[in-house]
Amino acid sequence: MTPARARTVHLVVAAVAWGAVVFQLALVLGGSAVLVEEDPPGRGERIYRFFAYFTIQSNLLVAVASTVLAHDPEADRRWWRVVRVAGLAGITVTGVVHFLLLRPLLDLDGADWVADKLLHMVVPVLAVAAWAWCGPRPRVHLRETAYALCWPVAWVVWTLVVGQVDGWVPYPFLDASEEGWGAVVVACVGITVLFLAVFAGYGWLDRRLRSAPGGPRHA
Repeated sequence: MTPARARTVHLVVAAVAWGAVVFQLALVLGGSAVLVEEDPPGRGERIYRFFAYFTIQSNLLVAVASTVLAHDPEADRRWWRVVRVAGLAGITVTGVVHFLLLRPLLDLDGADWVADKLLHMVVPVLAVAAWAWCGPRPRVHLRETAYALCWPVAWVVWTLVVGQVDGWVPYPFLDASEEGWGAVVVACVGITVLFLAVFAGYGWLDRRLRSAPGGPRHA
C-alpha cells in the first residue's frame, strides 16, 4: 500500500462519513421523526440531541481522523493516536450495538433509512476496512488506549446524569425509567466489556499486521 493510495482510501472514508453526518443533521433540522415520533422538541433541543448520540460522535471522530489521514496517511502524534483509536473503537461498537440491539427496534423509510444505514453500517465497514488495508500502523498502545477509553466512559456518565434531569436518553437500553436501573447497569457493563474487547482486539492486530502504509513514526 503506497501513501498515495492510502490517501485516496482515507479521502473516500472522510467524504462518506462527513456526508452521512451532514445528511442526518439536515434531516433533523428539517423535522425528521428519526429522533422522536411524538411531541417533537424545539430546534435547539434537536441539535443537542443529535450531537448527544454516540453514533454521531463516533462518525465525527472517523470523519476528522480520515480527513487528516487523507492529507498525511502516516500522521502520528500522541493526541492523534488517541483520536484515531477512539474513532475506530467507537465506530466498531456503533455498528455492533446497532446490529444487535437497535436495528430490530427501528422502522425507518426513505431518507431516514438511508441516513441510518450510512451512519450505522456503511461508515463502520469503510472505517474498519480502511484501517485494515491502509493503517496507519503500528499506532495502538496501552497509554493511548486508556486515554481513548475516557471518552465512552464520560459519554455514559453524562448521558445518565442528563437523562435523570430532563428524562431523555438517546438509546432505550439506557432509559432507567422504562428499563429499570438493573437493566441499565447490565447494559452499561456489557457495552464496557465490548469496548475493552474491541480496544484489545485492535491492539493485538496493530502489533501483528504489517506496517502500513510505511514504518512507524514517533511523536
